[in-house]
Amino acid sequence: MGVKGLQYFMETCCADTCVPVDLKQMAVDHVKAHPDRTATVVVDGMACLRYWYRCPAWVHGGQWQEYMHILQEFVDEFTAAGIRLVFFFDGTVEDQKRAEWVKRRLRVNQDIARIFQHIKTHGQQPNSRDLFCLPSGLATFSMFALKCIGQETRCSVREGDYEISDYALSHNCMGILGQDTDFVIYNTVPYLSISKLRLNNMTTVLFSRERLCQVLKLHMTDLPLLACLLGNDVVSEQQIQRLRNSALALFRKKHGQVQGDKVYAVADFINVHHPSTGATFGLSSLSLVEEEKEALEKGIRIYLLPGQTSPWLESSRLVPESVCLMGKYVPGDILQAALEKHTRAECFLVYNVLYDGVVACSNTLEDEDEVELPPQAILYLLVRERIYGLLLPVQPDCSGQTVSVKEWFVFPGNPLKEPTRVTPKPLNNLKGPPDLMALWFRTDPEVKAVQTSTLLDIFDLYEFTEELKCFDSPLIAVICLVTYIAIQARQLSLEDVDAYLSQAVCVRLKSFREMQQLRTPVVDPRAVQLGSLFVRGLTYLIAANSACGFPFPMGELMPWKTFDGLLFHSKYLQAHSGCPKEELLEGNSSWMSLFMSVRELVLEACRRRGVSIHSRPRRLQHRDARPVEADDLHRERGHQLHHSTRQEFRQQPRASAHYQHGYRPRHPKRGSYHLAPRWPRSQN
Repeated sequence: MGVKGLQYFMETCCADTCVPVDLKQMAVDHVKAHPDRTATVVVDGMACLRYWYRCPAWVHGGQWQEYMHILQEFVDEFTAAGIRLVFFFDGTVEDQKRAEWVKRRLRVNQDIARIFQHIKTHGQQPNSRDLFCLPSGLATFSMFALKCIGQETRCSVREGDYEISDYALSHNCMGILGQDTDFVIYNTVPYLSISKLRLNNMTTVLFSRERLCQVLKLHMTDLPLLACLLGNDVVSEQQIQRLRNSALALFRKKHGQVQGDKVYAVADFINVHHPSTGATFGLSSLSLVEEEKEALEKGIRIYLLPGQTSPWLESSRLVPESVCLMGKYVPGDILQAALEKHTRAECFLVYNVLYDGVVACSNTLEDEDEVELPPQAILYLLVRERIYGLLLPVQPDCSGQTVSVKEWFVFPGNPLKEPTRVTPKPLNNLKGPPDLMALWFRTDPEVKAVQTSTLLDIFDLYEFTEELKCFDSPLIAVICLVTYIAIQARQLSLEDVDAYLSQAVCVRLKSFREMQQLRTPVVDPRAVQLGSLFVRGLTYLIAANSACGFPFPMGELMPWKTFDGLLFHSKYLQAHSGCPKEELLEGNSSWMSLFMSVRELVLEACRRRGVSIHSRPRRLQHRDARPVEADDLHRERGHQLHHSTRQEFRQQPRASAHYQHGYRPRHPKRGSYHLAPRWPRSQN
């Protein structure tokens, strides 16, 4: 969330509200005032992603080892300053914020379309100052990354800002580190800016709600109404436009047009109508129409932490918590275990499915003009259906109703006007209903084998359970995803498979310093999408691992163990340039042996599913550069060609009818399918 225009107002119109602070000194002062407590800063993880991800190559799918190194350095600096960190990540999108979430996701889709256009025109990644998109799944993997380096990490079950503010206040923390003006509005601990943070000297800026109240002549309890009248993620600017325009007109009549006049005008409006003893109580004094009153009441309540009240409300009733819609289908012990693991950031997706049956997935780097590769939402639909089938009933209940999960998934052509309902599907080799109590709570070796085979069944590799025992967990993860992508997309070439597998073998023994030295002479849009497709697949793999009772250690399935975007891109370019396998595996005989073993298993699994993987080297000639020749690639290890031709879908993607409704045949006579939206592109 965020208050419209408040950040700009505080920085530009009343700089006294922005207080430079030394975090080391703050920590010393905090411990002096509270000798029994460690100086603790609560970190809004979602707001810090852009600050943390400073790896230069972002378009390829993520430089994960380097990212881990950045996170470790971040934690080390605070630890050295005597500051303990607690990280929070959003675990849900509440219904009242869905409209704003959709608007932002559609806007990012437009940015992604421009990113791919730039790549096709120039053969290079855009300048990050002009166009930028965080790697897919960054928030999810950041949670697990921080846990891997020993940090306390939490995932919210309601609005993240609320949980952060409540935790920080109830635990008497030193401050909240983030980039969201809602932390000025909540009556909680000091709000510290992540964008102004300088790790080298541990300084930042504190946005002071106390000084803001002095400037605007408001009480602290008036700030929630100020936020709602200015507009936030719950109360849109349009809903309260009449009141705001009236206040602005009156202010300008008295003072003329000045910088920041909208905020000053709203503050004056609040002061004029402020409740006083014997006067009309609260919002009733504002002469509101019913829709305005409802919007403001709802908006004010979201800022009230436990025990807090507002003079603008007739009662101190808090925002009601959401109802567990799936409770009748889920045993209490399972739901409680899912809640505990979710809040401790130990699992992914499972709690959302079991609690209210609503899941969301943000933007992925996907080319809307790509005709071979379906969007990740469609390609991984079968995996999600099976995960849902493991967690929820697959048969209609006694009233004939079938359970379904509401999916808000972002991909090109989806207007996000309503969720897609996805029906759980049974696993192919599971005999009878799944026994979640056994999968989740029993620890004997027999159950461990069932957990593993169940996860492999989700990815259509059940009959390869014995063969996969020869490999460690990270390689099993790669085999699952590459095989699944090849079978479902049916357009992967042998070169694509070699690129995926060779990078997975090589990444295991490379340091982040070596990764930093990698360069590619050209950026291929198809390789960009393949990289994002793999990384997004890892999120579904850890969701399946969570649902199956953790047959594999979660840390072994993470991208820093399995994938590096720049390394994959270089292997893709090499493979399509026709370089020898020995060069693809960098002359390492043990890597070569492992690569061939994994490759043989993947190709055999595809053959058994009726999918033959053929060699189809590609070549791209973009407008601003000459064709890239094989010699260029051999001179710099790890570089590869773009493609010049596009092959279209030879058959309809294997996707539920719920998702197929948005796609039409591009060439009906040939029976091929083109990922073209029926709906007009949103201009929001």
